[in-house]
Amino acid sequence: MHTSTIDFLRKNNIVVQKFEKTDTLAFLAIDDENVGVFQIDDSLRDDAEQFIESLQNRNIKTVMITGDNRKTAERIAKKINLDAFESEVMPDKKLDIVKQYQQQGKTVAMVGDGINDAPALTQADIGIAIGSGQDIALESDDVVLLRDNDNLDAILTTMTLSNAIFRKIRQNLGWAFGYNLLLIPLAILGLMHPVLAEIAMALSSVNVVTNSLRLRKIKLLV
Repeated sequence: MHTSTIDFLRKNNIVVQKFEKTDTLAFLAIDDENVGVFQIDDSLRDDAEQFIESLQNRNIKTVMITGDNRKTAERIAKKINLDAFESEVMPDKKLDIVKQYQQQGKTVAMVGDGINDAPALTQADIGIAIGSGQDIALESDDVVLLRDNDNLDAILTTMTLSNAIFRKIRQNLGWAFGYNLLLIPLAILGLMHPVLAEIAMALSSVNVVTNSLRLRKIKLLV
């Protein structure tokens, strides 16, 4: 039990048994007498374990940053096989932890839904806010997930789609630069008829559009 909790109870002349530090405890006192204690346990989302496994299959290190006590955080981290965790973290400390990973050369994606996550979401390379979260968190992000059920699969879908779009951008740039660096100089030097260069340019534009349309066929969840 946190020292400040003990001090508060003693200050109000309430005698309580000393409990081992565990999950969040709530005390009930009547007429200056402690009559009950409630252990409040955090429950995991049904899709949490599979979500973490999917991230690790993509070689993404998973770290939980929480304000909960160490014992609770450690239990959850073990249950879903997290790579690391930080417990008893104040809001400003979350920001510092994100900065530490960035200083190590890591690209950091932060997922959060509360007002305490806003500074870290802003600092992260990619801030992902869950749609049911506080407005300030939603305004501090790069990506907002607005699904009604807040399914964590939406994060995986976003990552898959983002990677696919980035690949298409590189491919399309390759076609564009290929045309400009090869065909235009040939046409200028008279080694290619200008009409052929124009046809090649049109075909290049068609290829870019066709290549982009292939995004519709990608498998979003992998």
